[in-house]
Amino acid sequence: MENIKLINTDLNASRTEFHELLSLSGAEVSYNNLPKDAEIPFVHSHKENEEFYLVLKGSGKFYADGKIFDLKEGSALKVKPAVKRCIKAGNEGISYICIQAKEHSLSQFTMTDAVIAEEKAVF
Repeated sequence: MENIKLINTDLNASRTEFHELLSLSGAEVSYNNLPKDAEIPFVHSHKENEEFYLVLKGSGKFYADGKIFDLKEGSALKVKPAVKRCIKAGNEGISYICIQAKEHSLSQFTMTDAVIAEEKAVF
């Protein structure tokens, strides 16, 4: 089906970027694994994109404009574009999803963008 693109990804890979793999046009989505005590080797910010991080497993530290925040499974962060940021894994490593999208670009979401179909899914 040309309107759907399904891939399988290695959840043990250090980083998987989905914008090219799935031909995403509205956001960059990455799945990331850092081993014990590893950190992203650079501090960065963005010109236009805010980022959303969701920690799925493990723990670590999040550096944001000189402040340090503790991360654990279930931690969710929204980071504005200009914030200088970096992540460091804790002693069990960290796995997280990062979603980048242009700040203020979301004009509709689930309840305002959804169109409920009459058809029923038969699995």
